[in-house]
Amino acid sequence: MNKKVYIDLSHTIEDGLITYKGLPAPIICDYLSREESRKLYEPGTEFQIGKIEMVSNTGTYVDVPFHRYADGKDLSEIAIQKMAGLEGVLVSVDQHIEEIDEELFYGLNLEGKAVLIHTGWDRHWNTDQYFEHHPYLTERAAKYLSSQKAALVGIDSHNIDDTSGKARPVHTTLLGEEILIVEHLCNLQELVNKQFLFYAVSPKFKGVGTFPVRAFAEIV
Repeated sequence: MNKKVYIDLSHTIEDGLITYKGLPAPIICDYLSREESRKLYEPGTEFQIGKIEMVSNTGTYVDVPFHRYADGKDLSEIAIQKMAGLEGVLVSVDQHIEEIDEELFYGLNLEGKAVLIHTGWDRHWNTDQYFEHHPYLTERAAKYLSSQKAALVGIDSHNIDDTSGKARPVHTTLLGEEILIVEHLCNLQELVNKQFLFYAVSPKFKGVGTFPVRAFAEIV
């Protein structure tokens, strides 16, 4: 039997990490430390219970319709098959391109696929440059992906939208059609010229439209 190969596409979340300027960093600490737990159990037995305080837009995360639309589906309402085992399509972008338009996707079979956009911007992760002049999709590209019935669109950049203004047409278009978005991916270069299945499953939260995922690809 051939051993399955998985590629981790998620950033590590740690105490103090800034994912998005203006949003607070996560606080990760002990709720019950190992030292304190020794008082509760027999000698030689100890546990740690962690405490995490964070906004939902932290690390590598998935956006579902409720993130943009008050009446959209939240994380608890998204079917597993929308997040797991999706046939993937990798689209690589020249590292000098900031505005990613629809022409990049012409001629590709995108229906029902997880379309992952490899820009290489993850090389700037956890630096000030990560937030400046990042690659993003145009509204035309989002409308084309929607017309081609993509299931999910992911990018290894700070935001799938242009953040220089206040409009967010890509989120508006894709989430309006229940096409999920995964932002802050990494290691997409490992998928070049490979066939893969994509996974980005979140906890089943009610009333939440964004949450960190352990995104990964299974090479097939």
